[in-house]
Amino acid sequence: MDDFTLPDRNDETVRSVAADGSDASSAEPPRTDADIPAYLDALGIPGLADIHIHFLPQNVLDKVWAYFDAAEASYGYPWPIHYRYDTETRLNIVRDLGVRAIPALTYPHKPGMAAWLNEWNREFAAAHDDVIHCATLYAEPESADYVPEALAAGARLFKVHIQVGGFSPDDHVLDRAWAALAEAQVPIVIHAGSEPLPGTYTGPQAVAKVLERFPSLQFVIAHMGMPEYDAFADLAENYSGVHLDTTMYASGFFSSPAEVDPVYRQRLAGLQDKIILGSDFPNIPYPYVDQISGLAGLGLGDDWMRSVLWRNGARVLGLES
Repeated sequence: MDDFTLPDRNDETVRSVAADGSDASSAEPPRTDADIPAYLDALGIPGLADIHIHFLPQNVLDKVWAYFDAAEASYGYPWPIHYRYDTETRLNIVRDLGVRAIPALTYPHKPGMAAWLNEWNREFAAAHDDVIHCATLYAEPESADYVPEALAAGARLFKVHIQVGGFSPDDHVLDRAWAALAEAQVPIVIHAGSEPLPGTYTGPQAVAKVLERFPSLQFVIAHMGMPEYDAFADLAENYSGVHLDTTMYASGFFSSPAEVDPVYRQRLAGLQDKIILGSDFPNIPYPYVDQISGLAGLGLGDDWMRSVLWRNGARVLGLES
């Protein structure tokens, strides 16, 4: 797949090392969105490689936002959309935050929807030089055709939402699609965890079965696999292509850094090369900075933050620094 060529920027970093040999934190975490670029400069990284950003056709976006507006009926708590702006404004916001290549993740909630979403994705990426050409799929026979077609058209990132779609990723109707994605080594952001709402097919079991058949798939587990954190971390440890994305993790909405179990915190340190920044922008009920400061609040060091905010996502997405 083609790489983005990013503008040259000094990537020299000075690591602060604690007495026990671990990487210490020296960069002051940002407090507002406007502080984020200076924080990235302090870390010595060229930007953010956020793998979990949504742009959608307007009619689909309207329905998604209406769903979140009624979140108390579904989730039991409010979910105010923090970045409720038009498309160009939202694109400029993530550019100003430091996102160097912008995903436009879409996902279907019913059969017959994925192919036209893929066409919309193709057109949207063609209209914006810094937007990643994304695509999606649904458990339907047609996926055997439109997934290879999307890949041939240049799709570089897929999104799958198990709870919203209401299907199992282990459905054999998807075998040809998974095989094409495995061969292409294109990453797939997959929301398979059972929060904020469980689904009939959510959880790690079906994802594990898919990986048994297609072990080279590049799955990026959305939301760190919330709440089945350890089971999805097992998959990240056992399969070279499996990563975890940080979307909403330790942001203060579902949990804060102080609530992270110390044993799991140590596991996160060991998974430094397997964790990728995700945000769920624009559909988050808090400022983007809360995701960055929450991750910094885990206290895993500046080099861990460099890996999570830039290096890992840049590697998986094929970005050049």
